[in-house]
Amino acid sequence: MTKKLLLPEDVRALLQRRYTNQQKSWLIGEGQWPLSVALGLPTEKDVTADPAGVRRWVQAWAEWSSGGSVSWMSRQWGRLGTQQLPASLAFATPHEVAAVVGDGSRWEQVELRYQSITDRWPQLSGPAVVSKLFNVLAEYDDADFRRLFALLDWLERNPASGLMVRQLPVEGLDTKWLEKRKGLIADLVRQLRSVIPEGDFHSICGLRRQPNRVRIRILCPTLRHRVGGLRDLEAPTEELAALSLDPSTALIVENLETGLALPDLQGVVAFMKLGNAVSTLSQLPWIRDARGLYWGDIDTHGFAILNVARGVMPAVESLLMDEHTLMAYRRLCVEEPAQTSLLELPLLTASERSVFEGLITGRWGPRLRLEQERIPWDYALGRIRTATTYPMGAMEGS
Repeated sequence: MTKKLLLPEDVRALLQRRYTNQQKSWLIGEGQWPLSVALGLPTEKDVTADPAGVRRWVQAWAEWSSGGSVSWMSRQWGRLGTQQLPASLAFATPHEVAAVVGDGSRWEQVELRYQSITDRWPQLSGPAVVSKLFNVLAEYDDADFRRLFALLDWLERNPASGLMVRQLPVEGLDTKWLEKRKGLIADLVRQLRSVIPEGDFHSICGLRRQPNRVRIRILCPTLRHRVGGLRDLEAPTEELAALSLDPSTALIVENLETGLALPDLQGVVAFMKLGNAVSTLSQLPWIRDARGLYWGDIDTHGFAILNVARGVMPAVESLLMDEHTLMAYRRLCVEEPAQTSLLELPLLTASERSVFEGLITGRWGPRLRLEQERIPWDYALGRIRTATTYPMGAMEGS
């Protein structure tokens, strides 16, 4: 058969592509309707060349009953006389297209849910929101959709509740369910409240976040006596702030196992696995006069965290993050999955900035990372012991 004649299976494939690509815009009323698909009229020459194929094509559309409306056209030919031929297939609504591609029930659900949610909140209509909301309308089961609707309704009526997630009076809501959908919920509530995009989930929704918890190890026996002999503590920052401690050194390490392996060190309190939450240390009054030491991975994120730490403790010194250490254990390096997007870290020292820039530019290899746990423990511990006994400032670049 000549290729320009479309059979039902060809039209279904074409409609499936259009439906997949345009269903979101169709939902908000865009697109021109009726939607017409030309079926490809043959010439008299085409019919003469393949009469059986053209006959099958005509018969297929004569028997078509899957939706839409087939338009027929009369052709007058010299040798073949007058012929009635299928010219186009037209669809009045997106629902008709969805039915043809086997998605009619799903589309009906999408339309009903979209209608209910935009009747309640007109500001959730339009392309920007639908791009985020479409999968919710299409994929959520009834219980999940009702739960989301009820949650949005409650958050709108209580914009600054100050409640924890667990306290929200929404039937069927649990923290695991919400945790998976925090981004979506924040986006939708942002639309309801016209909140600036910089706000996070809790601030946008007017909820109280879990308190920041900090894990510390009190490595100094003398200091441990002040807290009942406890060595390993994890508690909200405001509770740790109330402790009666005055360490001479605050040692910040990113790797938990590293922190747990540290032996007793006179005057030292170790902080573990803080990441960018290192800024919470500003809430601990008892480290303000302590010497700060930071040991992170030698990678771009490690230096970014060091920069944050220095914003809290301006005199904090880096440890085992120098070029000498990197070159000594170059063979143990791995690849950093994704480097920091920050290119300016103004609080780094000159030597730290040199290493950071070398990592960014690939001076020693692409996306190099030396994880702190790959450095031999005996060597690392020796450097730590030395650092905690040196006077402040003597360890820069160590």
